[in-house]
Amino acid sequence: MTTPHSPIRVGIIGVGNWARHGHLRVLDLLPQFHLQAVYSEHRERAEAAAGEYGITQVADSVDGLVNNPDVDLVLVLNTAPQHEKTVRAAIAAGKDVYCEWPLTTTTADSENLLRLAQEAGVRHIVGLQRRHAPHNRYLQDLLQQGYVGKVRSVRMHVSMNYFQALRPNALRWTAPEENFSSVIAIYAGHFLDMLFTATDWPTSVSGLMVNQFPRITIKETGEELESSAPDQLVLSGLLEGGGVISIHIEGGKRNGSGVQIDITGDQGDLKITNRSAFGDVGDDYVIEGAHGDNLALQVLPLPECYQRLPASSLPSAVLELAELYHVYAQDVAEGTHAAATFKDALRLHQLLDAAKSGVQSPLG
Repeated sequence: MTTPHSPIRVGIIGVGNWARHGHLRVLDLLPQFHLQAVYSEHRERAEAAAGEYGITQVADSVDGLVNNPDVDLVLVLNTAPQHEKTVRAAIAAGKDVYCEWPLTTTTADSENLLRLAQEAGVRHIVGLQRRHAPHNRYLQDLLQQGYVGKVRSVRMHVSMNYFQALRPNALRWTAPEENFSSVIAIYAGHFLDMLFTATDWPTSVSGLMVNQFPRITIKETGEELESSAPDQLVLSGLLEGGGVISIHIEGGKRNGSGVQIDITGDQGDLKITNRSAFGDVGDDYVIEGAHGDNLALQVLPLPECYQRLPASSLPSAVLELAELYHVYAQDVAEGTHAAATFKDALRLHQLLDAAKSGVQSPLG
């Protein structure tokens, strides 16, 4: 059991690429957490992680980890089709639970997990970390302070080089649509949540999802697989205040990929850019703005007050994850609820459902 001054003891389920590249390094960085236990279907991965990060306990099963009395927070980091069963086990054990986005592969399953977590009275966190990043908190403040005035339009384009027709074996599970692990399910989820946390959420949307890579080839083996998952999303709609949104998210872009967001208001404009949708060291967001009429956009440096993490050499995408863990630890210490939750995940599921329907859909 944690006290206000003791670290949160973490048990990790799943030691895949993102767990190793992101979660383990973040939890090792932040003093608010202690890596207590780990489980993987591939025991050698769990043992390797335990050796590298000083994790004292390697569990033999999911049940063994979630019922470990030395674990305060269970991290569900296995594949999306495994999330629902794993999260249910953590909730049944009465543990606070973090689950990567996507929460589950269906809206109905995510709604059920939210209900179960609420009934059990456990804290629930979903891995929608970009909303908590420094640039997004600064953007949210600029908008709330009236930098652009009333928002008239928001345009976002997000693209990445990967998710082409040739994919590594580690991404083979992204091909079936039912796995809800495509570039649209994952990246659209992250970036739509990031954007709408800053601008406010739309009241209605219409969308188009397209699969331009119906067959993919596994790079290591030459094996060909059918792919039913979409790799492009075009989304339009209206914000509550009447602002128009126009969004395009695409995988498999050969050159010039990255992120660009343009926000037009009746008093000014903002542009937010990043040369990468999954940032490495130095791939930081740049915010430019002009408040007035017919002015050149000027860089708005991120104020130092938005930096709150220990110094490190971690990639920018990993530091976004660290921001979410920082917020969760603060929530536990102060009794607040600022970190992204299963409720936020459900709202995102419903938004993507509306986009997939292809017709104008009102949102609650």
